[in-house]
Amino acid sequence: MSSTPKACLFGLAGLALTAEERAFFAATQPLGFILFARNIEGPAQLRQLVADLRQCVDRADAPILIDQEGGRVARLKPPHWHALPTAARIAALPPEQAAESAWLVGRIIAADVLGVGIDVACAPVLDVIQLGRRTDVIGDRSYGSDPATVATLGSAVAEGLLAGGVLPVCKHVPGHGRAHVDSHLGLPNVATSLPELEASDFAPFRALNHLPIAMTAHIVYEAIDLARPATLSPGLIQDVIRGSIGFDGFLLSDDVCMSALDGSLGERTTTALAAGCDAVLHCNGDFEEMQEVAAASLALNGKALERWQRIVRPAPQSFDLVEGAARLAALVPAV
Repeated sequence: MSSTPKACLFGLAGLALTAEERAFFAATQPLGFILFARNIEGPAQLRQLVADLRQCVDRADAPILIDQEGGRVARLKPPHWHALPTAARIAALPPEQAAESAWLVGRIIAADVLGVGIDVACAPVLDVIQLGRRTDVIGDRSYGSDPATVATLGSAVAEGLLAGGVLPVCKHVPGHGRAHVDSHLGLPNVATSLPELEASDFAPFRALNHLPIAMTAHIVYEAIDLARPATLSPGLIQDVIRGSIGFDGFLLSDDVCMSALDGSLGERTTTALAAGCDAVLHCNGDFEEMQEVAAASLALNGKALERWQRIVRPAPQSFDLVEGAARLAALVPAV
């Protein structure tokens, strides 16, 4: 029997596991993995890679994540997989048409990713765009500036994913829509008052606080913590994410490689877990960095383990993929 997994998830370098990666993952026992375009050549190769990842940690249920939202954030691309509309295009439709389209996007993503063995899609994006205070890192990935619309369409995507047997990850809690800096490149600061954040940015996450997994934002919210971004802030995680938002699911950090965070990879890992993240995500596949994150990671235990164990992986429901893709194309005409 394999040991208790560590509270970390890793990327890997290429299209197949190296001997070094295989031995490291077997010894380290990360909770799971995340895949990127550098890991993807085609369906047969990807199915084998997914199987190899689970085999090397000796856990058939080890989660495999992928960023697959539709629009420009899609690691699986034609000709093997579907091109899907952006959140902004869906949000521009009449409400009933938008809701059906969002559900179909989720359901088609689920079919595409589960077809190669991937069981977690990092979607929906629940960030509320604030006009005049944003960067292109979110942009058309958002369902707009109205929190109720964002919640409705995000919920439809999540329901489509779950109907297809895939776990959704809502992101980026408690909201990335006011960021004026790309957190891949630097640390965004948001000076908005807490009442305004509660009414706008936090609202979609509160509405969808029943979803199983959420991913943090590397953003400082000055009304809550003047110094630390959400990922590293005990006050924000406990008072806002677990408190006013009411999320009691599994809380995953955004990528700890990103330049928004200070300190060594080990320090970032230790601080994020101590702040209340249930696990940390390390994406770039750099072997030395992964060793540092693994050394700082704890075994998944306590409330984090309880939250993970109570996640129920849904069985996929019947769905005609060809018919569903045709319906989506009719609802969201090509631009």
